[in-house]
Amino acid sequence: MGSFTKRFAGLAALLMALAAAPPGAHAEGYAAREPARTRAVTLTPHITELVFAAGAGDRIVATVTDSDYPPQARAIPRLGTGIHVDVEKTVAARPDIVIAWQPTGAAQTLAPMLKRLDIPLAYSQPKKLEDIPAEIERYGRLFDTASTARAKASELRRRIAHLRERYSGRPRVAAFIEIGGSPLYTIGSDVLLNDVLAACGAENVYAATGVAAPQVDPESVLMKDPGVIIVPARPAENVGDTLHRWRTLQLPAAMAGHIYGLDPDALFRPGPRLVDAAEQLCEYVELVRR
Repeated sequence: MGSFTKRFAGLAALLMALAAAPPGAHAEGYAAREPARTRAVTLTPHITELVFAAGAGDRIVATVTDSDYPPQARAIPRLGTGIHVDVEKTVAARPDIVIAWQPTGAAQTLAPMLKRLDIPLAYSQPKKLEDIPAEIERYGRLFDTASTARAKASELRRRIAHLRERYSGRPRVAAFIEIGGSPLYTIGSDVLLNDVLAACGAENVYAATGVAAPQVDPESVLMKDPGVIIVPARPAENVGDTLHRWRTLQLPAAMAGHIYGLDPDALFRPGPRLVDAAEQLCEYVELVRR
């Protein structure tokens, strides 16, 4: 877990900012653009993934540092991070629309300039698994790639429906998603990840904290006694340090071997790969029931 702690040190702050953002925010003039000519700037990796899934990756003229999936995205010019962005480079990219995750960070920096230039600023904030295919169809309409987008959205909807149908009646399993071990952060009131857990018949032991990514102490986790622990790991089997730490503390889930890894980019980015992560997470939760 050590190699991931540094990389995801800012995840808690980003999740808290997401929780504060207004749901369903859209830009004025969004639908007025000519789809076949629309040039987009994406300010988060998950939006880049969604646009590619809609068949419109070639319309992204600039993006942020961590937009690394699919592999073709790595060739797109960079403007900065999701927090700090180069305004001059953004203007030079000549976007017709800028798509952000939340009205803070890079979006907040760019908003005055975009308003002066009459460039729409839209937001992408999936709140449940079904919002992911809906977002893909949204970009299909924007970029005139509706046929490709509908096909991908239909596939994802089928897979999501299968998860909900298969696990909805199963015994509930208490779950703990660990973000970083030192200090120890977890997923709290994040609605999307809690929806993922619900689709698997699991319940987040920290869902009621009112904070998207709270810092917790090991004693609190021991008291809540989750049946399964999910950690960011690449490869997924790389959970040895976390397993050892919790076994030292005699956490029953660890003693039973119910600590499992998931690709952090798939789990923490609200894009198409979150459905892949959800399927794997459901399989892990099912192992606890056996």
